[in-house]
Amino acid sequence: MIDHLRERGLGVDPVCRVLELSPSTYFARKKRPKSARRLRDEQLMPLIEEVHAESGGTYGVRQITRALRRRGHGVAAAPSRMESRCVV
Repeated sequence: MIDHLRERGLGVDPVCRVLELSPSTYFARKKRPKSARRLRDEQLMPLIEEVHAESGGTYGVRQITRALRRRGHGVAAAPSRMESRCVV
C-alpha cells in the first residue's frame, strides 16, 4: 500500500505516520528477501485469476482450490468457512 501511495506522489513519512508505522520498519521490510510463501503466492496468483475467469467469476475459494489441484498444482486446502470470515 505504501508503494502504491508513493507512486501517487505521497512520501513515506506522512503515510507511515497515518498508519502508525515506523518508516524504518517499512524500509527494513523492503530490503528483506521475499519468503518462500510469498514467491509461491506470486506464482499461483495468475493461475487463480485464470480459473476464476474461466468460471465466469462464479468459483469461490473451494472450487478454485479443487480446479488447481486437478491441474496438478499442489495447493493447500481451502480455509474453512469460519476461517475465511475471520480473515482481515
